[in-house]
Amino acid sequence: MNILVTGGAGYIGSHCCLDLLNEGHDIVVIDNLCNSSYESISRVERLTGKEISFYKSDLRDKSQVELIFNTHRIEAVIHFAGYKAVGESVTNPLKYYNNNIKSTLMLLEVMTSFDCKRIIFSSSATVYSNSNKVPLKESFELSANHPYGASKFFIETILENLFVSDKSWDIVILRYFNPVGAHKSGAIGEDPQGVPNNLMPIIAQVASGKKEFLSIFGNDYDTHDGTGVRDYIHVIDLVRGHIKALEILSDLNQVLKINLGTGKGYSVYEIIESFESVSGKKIPYEITYRRSGDVATSYADISKAKKILNWESRLNLNDMCKDYWNFQLKNPEGYKK
Repeated sequence: MNILVTGGAGYIGSHCCLDLLNEGHDIVVIDNLCNSSYESISRVERLTGKEISFYKSDLRDKSQVELIFNTHRIEAVIHFAGYKAVGESVTNPLKYYNNNIKSTLMLLEVMTSFDCKRIIFSSSATVYSNSNKVPLKESFELSANHPYGASKFFIETILENLFVSDKSWDIVILRYFNPVGAHKSGAIGEDPQGVPNNLMPIIAQVASGKKEFLSIFGNDYDTHDGTGVRDYIHVIDLVRGHIKALEILSDLNQVLKINLGTGKGYSVYEIIESFESVSGKKIPYEITYRRSGDVATSYADISKAKKILNWESRLNLNDMCKDYWNFQLKNPEGYKK
């Protein structure tokens, strides 16, 4: 299948490109490289021995997207592209709405005009309301608590409305929990631009000496050790979920919403302990105030993924930390040379 991967040079996108090529698909990547590096594409090409048709462009440039569809016979789209920093979305919401929603609208308009109606959308567990109990089911109440999550929620709504208007669309919405880890080779992994705001890259920076300590936002939650519990999933397992979704995408004629997580939660202390074990490094930390909107526990119900995709995670927390640290050791400055 000839697949367009938006945001294919990013963390999850690059790992997905690797698996798609290894599965025998032809891929075209569009990425504006604002939060990624072309080096990840080069490394995927070296790992697979295959070439990727790459376009450095913004999805909001409709003429460029039309050029891609005119040049390549695109049969399906995997849509990763979008800003993803929760904190930044709060301080600059217009940036997130303009980019994430407008780029998706441009993409869907072009797909419609070229009669390409198969899409897998990269959504997020942040679309779930904080009032829900765990494990989180796909049918639970949605209510985003910040502009990033809201942009994902709005795009899900747009896709649902699109299907109502034209039921020939095949749409899979994958709600990610917390992707971590890296490829076993250490060649590709997460390379956050600027100051990271997710737990694992901050821990890795502390372990490598780039940061003095980790700030833990509250240790008085109603959890087994007082720290927040989240569902972390290895990026390799995550992209396997996309490959499985692609297998059922043909003639789906519906909108499927599916969680991708491990189905269990790990606390902040457990993440620290596991990372210290695989890295041999001590992770100093300090306890600070709770962040507004944070819940004590969040993890996925993955029964739908098991039933429909025949998928579940295979890699454990130790694998996630070990592979993340391996990429950090081999790429102390990320993809920068």
